[in-house]
Amino acid sequence: MATADTIPRPAEVTEVHTRLLRLALGVEDSRAYWAHLDPSVPTGPRAIQAFEQRWFGGKSLERVRALLANFSVRYDTFPEALAVLRRWDNMDRITRQLLCHWHLQLADPIYRRFTGEFLVQRREAFKPEFDRHVVTRWVTATYPNRWSSATVIQFASKLMSATSEAGLITPKRDPRRPVVPRVSDAALEYMLYLLRGVQFQGSLTDNPYFASVGLDLATLTARLSALPLITYWRVANVDDFGWKYPSLGAWAEATR
Repeated sequence: MATADTIPRPAEVTEVHTRLLRLALGVEDSRAYWAHLDPSVPTGPRAIQAFEQRWFGGKSLERVRALLANFSVRYDTFPEALAVLRRWDNMDRITRQLLCHWHLQLADPIYRRFTGEFLVQRREAFKPEFDRHVVTRWVTATYPNRWSSATVIQFASKLMSATSEAGLITPKRDPRRPVVPRVSDAALEYMLYLLRGVQFQGSLTDNPYFASVGLDLATLTARLSALPLITYWRVANVDDFGWKYPSLGAWAEATR
């Protein structure tokens, strides 16, 4: 019988894929998914249920299936987190954007690299502005000879759309500029507790998830030291965390 120690932890997706071309961030559709989902309903009947109950408004059955397929990877992969999202009724808009952004990062290595590396570099550049052509060149250079020119352009468009919807760049018109969002204590604690139980490259203080929202080491450690529900020390470049709650679910039960 499997025990808590032998059950593998959820992990960030590392294999490059093209799911982003079918759905960028989808903040409002994500909220609808959290509000309506019954995890006990199997995947097949779930699409019919979502279509007939109009979870996503008047979208076609084909589009509903595409949304569910993407959301399954982004949210169902992390069942404890999904349970928290389904109960979090009073989530503010910025927090919702950030959580959708982080879950897309977990599910998509291209978006994770774009927001955790490219966007960070632009933010630190003398002239941080960029446009669709710059992003297209980034996709081509980062994943050479992988897709046709048309697909690369699609990727650039979707990357900018998702990042804009996440509130990480200025919207709509080129040139774009990076934006540092407001990360509430609740959003930060959610992601810390989530990452604590996830296999990912990096550490809790050095990773693309926090870097993408402007939480570099200095900024993040200052925030961590002030959090009421997590204790944090850094001694000789070694991080030490103290957790008030044993899991993300326990944290949500006590605070949400």
